[in-house]
Amino acid sequence: MDSKEDFLMLSGIQHFRFCKRQWALIHIEQQWAENVKTVQGQHLHNKADQPFVREKRKDKLIVRALPVHSNELKITGICDVVQFEEDEKGISLQLEEGKYLPYPVEYKRGKPKKSDIDVLQLVAQAMCLEEMLLCEVKKGYLYYGETKRRVEVNFSDQLKQNVRDIVVEMQQYYKKKYTPKVKTGAFCKQCSLQNICLPKILNKTSVARYIDRMLKE
Repeated sequence: MDSKEDFLMLSGIQHFRFCKRQWALIHIEQQWAENVKTVQGQHLHNKADQPFVREKRKDKLIVRALPVHSNELKITGICDVVQFEEDEKGISLQLEEGKYLPYPVEYKRGKPKKSDIDVLQLVAQAMCLEEMLLCEVKKGYLYYGETKRRVEVNFSDQLKQNVRDIVVEMQQYYKKKYTPKVKTGAFCKQCSLQNICLPKILNKTSVARYIDRMLKE
């Protein structure tokens, strides 16, 4: 088994899909900044993230803040909630009678997006659960704070392949310690790192080097 130090954060898939440069700034250069959206997102997650809390609801078992990982993908993270439902085709769980199938539930601020960034993060969680529990995870849910509703997501082979392709590219950047340049756009205004990124100023200079140079001047 590979050292967990070689594993990337599962949550980085969403950053990478939104903007490869943003992902590199956070996960390679260790830069971070907060805006209203990140604070709201953290508040929403705090409600779900109660580590190792198990709650039984009739034929369902709710587990919060469940750590997951995949040796195949070399990613690790935490599922906000995993909902285990009784099913004859499921798996046995410690301290529980019967068999269950897992369904990840990811909490998000705002409302459903037109892009697939939330979906792919959820799919990655499902792939981790499949590898860890040796079972098939066919669906999961995205819960949005603005609409206060769940959106059901079915996991196709194509979605899983998309996750594999993204993680491979992430690993390549990470091994090279390379922060890519990207085209600016309207989406930059939604980024919590817009004042750190400075893509028009940096050109060929990394953010870390730019900040270091400015501090010395």
